[in-house]
Amino acid sequence: MNPKGKLVIIGGAVDKGSFTEKNFDKQVEKNLNFFETGILRRIINESKHKEKSRIEIVTTASKIPKEVGPEYARAFEFLGAKNVDVLYIENREQALDQSSVDRLQAADVVMFTGGDQLRLTSILGGTPFHDLLLDKYQHDDFIFAGTSAGAAAASNNMIYQGSSSEALLKGEVKITSGLGLIDDMIIDTHFVHRGRIGRLFQAVVGNPRVLGIGLGEDTGVIITNKSQMEAIGSGLIILVDGRHIKDTNLTQIEMGQPISIKNLVVHVMSMGDYYNLATHEMTIDGVKMHS
Repeated sequence: MNPKGKLVIIGGAVDKGSFTEKNFDKQVEKNLNFFETGILRRIINESKHKEKSRIEIVTTASKIPKEVGPEYARAFEFLGAKNVDVLYIENREQALDQSSVDRLQAADVVMFTGGDQLRLTSILGGTPFHDLLLDKYQHDDFIFAGTSAGAAAASNNMIYQGSSSEALLKGEVKITSGLGLIDDMIIDTHFVHRGRIGRLFQAVVGNPRVLGIGLGEDTGVIITNKSQMEAIGSGLIILVDGRHIKDTNLTQIEMGQPISIKNLVVHVMSMGDYYNLATHEMTIDGVKMHS
């Protein structure tokens, strides 16, 4: 059964406008084109009640939730959202609390901030809050949005550790279970800026059925019906498809030795491109090509 909800997964450092500027309010129109074409604007447009949708910012992954949460709330409010709040869940006891579950039940959109994805899954995993999150995604007109750690945790398989420079040495990339909203996918974030292509290669060669998605900053994808994926935001998305791998030395080498991979397929997407997760076909935006 295809889920009724949508996933918006974002690579991190979402351009929310320059809220650090003292005279921000007077210069809204000068703060990039984010307010017209940005990712948070798109989340509002895709949501059930548009500007009237109930949006909860979940700061569980962050070590500075009191700073991060209000910043996102303010960004949504500048874009016209009327019903935004921050849901602070900082331990499992709060995740088990009925009031947290009730707030999720009433939400049309949840936005998971960045931070530590292992903190996110270890606090929320297996709680009634997690169960309801999965249920709403399956059965409601609901948006799960996550940036950075919130994006990495969306899939069933989750990278939680691994240096960029040593990522193609066997054993350097650590993978565990994520929140499980979508299968057969693994997501890495801050991808271009932090040079994480090797992390994704190792994640995919270990299980070539899994599609690797590397998200640049201020860049994301919207996934609908578990099959259609659209690129949004200002940067690049790297897709790593391991289904056609012909050979690898992964099982022959010792831990810490370099990995060889033959015939790994890589795609690069940018805003407006589509990828069909069922057929593995990519469509480059025709309007952009002729503009």
